[in-house]
Amino acid sequence: MDGKVALVTGGSRGMGAATALRLAAAGADVAITYVSDGTAAEAVVRTIEAEGRRGLAIRADAGDATAPADAVRRTAEALGRLDVLVNNAGVGVLGPLEQIAPADVDRVLAVNVRGAYLAAQAAAPLMTRGGRIVTIGSCMTQRVPGPGGTLYAMSKAALVGMTKALARELGERGITANIVHPGPVDTDMNPADGPYAAGQSAMTALGRFGTPDEIASTVAHLASDEARYVTGAEITVDGGHAA
Repeated sequence: MDGKVALVTGGSRGMGAATALRLAAAGADVAITYVSDGTAAEAVVRTIEAEGRRGLAIRADAGDATAPADAVRRTAEALGRLDVLVNNAGVGVLGPLEQIAPADVDRVLAVNVRGAYLAAQAAAPLMTRGGRIVTIGSCMTQRVPGPGGTLYAMSKAALVGMTKALARELGERGITANIVHPGPVDTDMNPADGPYAAGQSAMTALGRFGTPDEIASTVAHLASDEARYVTGAEITVDGGHAA
């Protein structure tokens, strides 16, 4: 990916940070967005720069209607172009259907769905042939193992439709769009030693959580030239959660 520029939303920790570092290791200059932890974001940038690549941290809340396009614009201005967009930023609100407040519905849909759409909308005109849009979905679009996940599953399922439509809309320009569905992954938001981890591990065929780097490796493949004939695809990296 030498000479390419990527933007990874929500790239200060977890799967986003692992993806940003994997893309930098492959030769890309990488911008990341973050909301609150500037220290973590700058640490990711320093690691990108240690790879000999340019890094950029942008404070941007994906739930803000103007922030996704602004992050895309700032990436292209600072790094000279944009070749890869990774829609990773996301939030989750779980709970019984009747207890989810309208404000929670608005927040989850604004970040998970509208934010990804607006980022893709802003990024696509800047991309040339070979551009890549990779979105992070969820294993819960394919199998919801219990109650309490309706809002989150709905938001991630919407991204499947967006991805397939983007593939059709951008295909003539040689730009691909794909979605990756992670299973349980060991992150700060869902640690492998957390109170619900044993049950989540038991739902996978491999009996364990995934690592952020295992997701990042698939994202990096989809962002590379090797995946130029893959578009509109749902790629499941879930340890057999949906098996």
